[in-house]
Amino acid sequence: MNHVIHRSMLALAFVAILGACSHKASLEPTQQSGDNPPLPGPKDFLMPPMQVPTGVGWAQGQTPKVAAGLKIDRIASGLLHPRQLLMLPNGDVLVVESNGPGTEPVTTPKQLFAGKVKNRSGKGAKGGNRITLLRHAPGTSGEWEKHVFLENLHSPFGVQLIGDSLYVANTDAIVKYPYTAGATRITAPGVEFADLPGTINHHWTKSLLASPDGSRLYVGVGSNSNITENGLGVEYRRANVLEVDVATGASRIYATGLRNPTGLQWEPRTGKLWTIVNERDEIGADLVPDYMTSVQEGGFYGWPYSYYGQHVDHRVMPQRPDLVKKAIKPDYALGSHVAALGLLFSESNALPAKYRGGAFVSEHGSWDRSPLSGYQVVFVAFQQGKPVGVPEPVVTGFHSDDEKQLYGAPVGLAQDPDGALLIADDVGNAVWRVTAATP
Repeated sequence: MNHVIHRSMLALAFVAILGACSHKASLEPTQQSGDNPPLPGPKDFLMPPMQVPTGVGWAQGQTPKVAAGLKIDRIASGLLHPRQLLMLPNGDVLVVESNGPGTEPVTTPKQLFAGKVKNRSGKGAKGGNRITLLRHAPGTSGEWEKHVFLENLHSPFGVQLIGDSLYVANTDAIVKYPYTAGATRITAPGVEFADLPGTINHHWTKSLLASPDGSRLYVGVGSNSNITENGLGVEYRRANVLEVDVATGASRIYATGLRNPTGLQWEPRTGKLWTIVNERDEIGADLVPDYMTSVQEGGFYGWPYSYYGQHVDHRVMPQRPDLVKKAIKPDYALGSHVAALGLLFSESNALPAKYRGGAFVSEHGSWDRSPLSGYQVVFVAFQQGKPVGVPEPVVTGFHSDDEKQLYGAPVGLAQDPDGALLIADDVGNAVWRVTAATP
């Protein structure tokens, strides 16, 4: 740090954190799910309420819990903060091991303490800045083969394969690499394909999705702040989904007002683009619900001026009623502060029938809500291309019952050729595989 924070300010911040613990949530996350979630009035805090379990990892033989009729196995361990997964056509799995670049400046006591509290969970551990390849040897059980596939990356997150080219979304650029089917390592240097907005102090992740015909890439770019407290100038081409032309590398803004679109997928029945979004913080344990939504070309989804449609955020100045009037209400709320980071549509799989024809969502878990929310993988059923009902827990048990210890936290999702659900766990440094208990 290149500045000094006065001791009295630190003491004041610490007292504010402790005092904030009394602000409990009044709604269960499932009560705030669906297409019309209840939205209580916003609250103002000197410091946001914080409750973060201490990261301890998984004990020998310990696993997450699964819903009745399911079983779970660990197929990889000892990874370096695994975040995203990509199934390759030959059945290999790419695991992106990464975290933020760690260069974001600390400018306020609030930011200093919030960072220290959140990092205690293990979510702030150093990432590998690499991609590991997992390969299942036929006829074997237990953990899969592990190969260091690609190294020396810069806070990578999204990864996609189009033909014989692998595209990796680093925090500041998409880099293109040659890919050979069956290879366990890429040694060729990558070529920068398209630049991406860099990070100042928020949202380093860049989710990535190829169009079905391979002609375009879609990039989820989070905001550079909670609600523009760093000024609008640093939000250029951020809080949006970008569309990149694969032939030229040229990009354009596809949709805006999405605070942090951390996962992108094509809904299989309608062919529409969907995303999961992490909403804003610091206005209460019950605000604002994170959500999943279809993404309309040219659509505006509210950030920073409003949330969940036309609910104005009065902290943002200057106000923009013209934009608020255009704000699209998201399709489906997931609950406040669940921190959804992984999205996977699955029409058919190796799980019981009720887990087919919908979306799996991984919830990385809250840091500013009491009691905790998220820290699970849920399934949301779809009918006629729209989500219905409430999120159903599929994989839980990532923290202790008293909410003091954190064993793992789910992030990226994929489905292997046998129909199993794969889950990247960046606190437990593992990859999990979920199937039906009885084939």
